[in-house]
Amino acid sequence: MNTDDRKQLWNSNQNLLKSIITKKDKFDEAIDLCLKQHAMVHLSEVSQIDETTFEDDLWDNLSDAAFRTMPSPKDESTIAWCLWHLSRIEDITMSILIADDIQVINSDKWLEKMKVRICDTGNAMTNEEIIDFSLKIDMQELKNYRKAVGRKTREIIKNLNPSDIKKKMEASRLQRILDEGAVLDVEASKWLIDFWGRKNTAGILLMPITRHNIVHLNEAMQLKEKCRKLSK
Repeated sequence: MNTDDRKQLWNSNQNLLKSIITKKDKFDEAIDLCLKQHAMVHLSEVSQIDETTFEDDLWDNLSDAAFRTMPSPKDESTIAWCLWHLSRIEDITMSILIADDIQVINSDKWLEKMKVRICDTGNAMTNEEIIDFSLKIDMQELKNYRKAVGRKTREIIKNLNPSDIKKKMEASRLQRILDEGAVLDVEASKWLIDFWGRKNTAGILLMPITRHNIVHLNEAMQLKEKCRKLSK
């Protein structure tokens, strides 16, 4: 199956997931489909599926330069930033909002290994800050951190019960996100708290856990192609 066909199938499955995720009699089907959708937006080794995923495509022959480069003044991100942003958003929403657990990033010395000093989502970064961040972060350790986040998400999803699906986000957990510096208390970032605060568990599984990943992976693939053309 080529990339376009895989994207078409993924989008079709996402629409199906949205239509069944809050139906009690469709719980098992929805969880299985959610895991399938999530598998496709992470490396295949995260879910151990025998299928090429969208993230597999991104890492395939990805050069260090392309990983760190903002190709043109019109661009507002790098592949490094996209993967960081995706991983942090997933870690925050699943670890804190859904599981009420410690964030992956606060375990196993991830910040030290990735050689970064920030732990927020990166929403408020300027282009100059994104470029600086991208030049400093350890490429392989970011990849490893993202894999750890993906694996934890899958375990959390597998442990959900039908009664969890319509649960609203707890105010104390939303406050934890700010207290831990996972989202900065500035206009460019704080809107995320309001956005997540209006959702239930089903809404978080739909966006960001599945849809948000595909959006930024598509963006990263476009950046990769731009860098490929620049290198010629």
